[in-house]
Amino acid sequence: MTGTHSGSGHPSRRKLVMLGAGAALAQGLGVGGAMPVFAQARAPAIPPDKPRGQVVAGISQEPTVFNPLMPGSEVDQGVWWQIFSPLWHIDPQGRLVPDLAREIPTVENGGLSADGLTWKIKLRTDAKWHDGTPFTADDVKYTLDLINNPAFRVRNRVGHGLVKEIKVVAADEIHWHMESAYSPYLSILALTFIVPKHILEKAQDPNSAPFNTAPVGTGPFRWGERVSGDHIQLRANPAYHGPGPHLERVVFKYIPDLTVLYTQFRTGQVDYLGLGGISAHFVKEARALRGRTISLSPSAFVEHIALNLEYGPFADRAVREALYLAMNKTARIDQLYYGLPVPTESFLPQQSWAYDGGLPVHRHDPARANAILDAAGWVRGSNGIREKGGIKLEFSNSTTVGNPGREQSQQLLMQDWRAVGAAMRISNMPAAVIWGEFWQKSKYQSVMVGSNFMQGSDPDVSPRFSSKAIPAKGGSGLNTAQYQNAEVDRLLAEGAAQFDQAARKATYGLLQRIIRDDLALLPIYQTVMAEGLKDGLQGFAPNINCSSNCWNMRSWFWAS
Repeated sequence: MTGTHSGSGHPSRRKLVMLGAGAALAQGLGVGGAMPVFAQARAPAIPPDKPRGQVVAGISQEPTVFNPLMPGSEVDQGVWWQIFSPLWHIDPQGRLVPDLAREIPTVENGGLSADGLTWKIKLRTDAKWHDGTPFTADDVKYTLDLINNPAFRVRNRVGHGLVKEIKVVAADEIHWHMESAYSPYLSILALTFIVPKHILEKAQDPNSAPFNTAPVGTGPFRWGERVSGDHIQLRANPAYHGPGPHLERVVFKYIPDLTVLYTQFRTGQVDYLGLGGISAHFVKEARALRGRTISLSPSAFVEHIALNLEYGPFADRAVREALYLAMNKTARIDQLYYGLPVPTESFLPQQSWAYDGGLPVHRHDPARANAILDAAGWVRGSNGIREKGGIKLEFSNSTTVGNPGREQSQQLLMQDWRAVGAAMRISNMPAAVIWGEFWQKSKYQSVMVGSNFMQGSDPDVSPRFSSKAIPAKGGSGLNTAQYQNAEVDRLLAEGAAQFDQAARKATYGLLQRIIRDDLALLPIYQTVMAEGLKDGLQGFAPNINCSSNCWNMRSWFWAS
């Protein structure tokens, strides 16, 4: 936030547009000075007068969730951005840009009260649902009410649960009151897609509504067809309220094997290879391909080992510390990923204004790991595996099938951890299985995963680390590790109520230090995504503030 507290203790009357939306991301997208963004220069081109052509986007995980309010993965979000619209979105520079709203609410335009509690949103009058029904404030109210409906299987209620007294003032204006000031809410709304009241209110149960498999939105593309296990086709929405779309069709082509996916990009069957990107060992070759453009850009995703902290040995911090010390991060990054990712100790990307660069730096020290386990009473058995109090230091590690980099990384982990008396077995699954209840309800033991912990560009990580956000314990959020720390809960509440960016940076710096010390997760690296495009495809714009670089496909087009 660029504003400061006034003497009254309330936010100043300067613009609150970036209330925690992380304006400092506009400083640039270099990877902490270590990795530049590469992309071949393209000549400027003018979009066509009407939609033309199609883009085949190759992805390695199959989208399966089409209600944008329900739990879904990043590949699902790539589809959501085409079909649905938020009130506003965040651009690559961290700026909020109106979408279904006419303007971003600020104190100066009357959209926000000085204390941040009263919100007044003015809406577009020209937006329509894909079935021709006009979009109105009733849809916004219905969406917020549905999110807060305890019977609805929602993706995340953090922030939304503070919204009270929603009033539809007119078809193009809606007001609400916040139970308490919550600075990240502008960023949360930038990732909250509005759903149609006139369709979903007719469903007996919105959790199983026909809408969930045949979605209707206000976005630049309409639902076309889905062939399970193969592809999803979307068609241009001629009545879209914003600029574009410039493509007639977008096809999300599901190819689970990353080698096959890259081969189809190389041979031209795939126009855009993203949402997971090009495997690191293909990047050098890919950058030499004729007729292809390769973009290497940092993402907000942090690759890490997620531990179910309520599973046997992981409840012991000594075990977590020993496993972290035994992990050879450098070998993994250099040998498997050709030095592209950036080592990290934080859950925040290095481009975030809240990133703490002073966290303790990991070292590979198996001798120290063994000493810690010895001191903690984990004794080696005859087979070399440690045990304490009848609990063996053995566990499974899971990730998605068909990802060679992660599968090789698992093999290295098995060796690293066996050296300190920990037995890891591999139990990989298709994406649709692993990210279902296995992940959501904490049925795993450990998982190798890349996650974007931020909310848009805001560092509030309440959904990930709050003790109230554990789905397996009835909470609504993404704390599948079942992490609980009273001081972290306190700091999360404090940071979310602050509007001054310097104060928030201090709060989130302390949060990062506590979570690093607790080893609530074992961080490995910040992902650098290698994405491929056919030459002539215009409009691609990597955006660290969105979970998918398909966020602006409405602006994509083929140069003539």
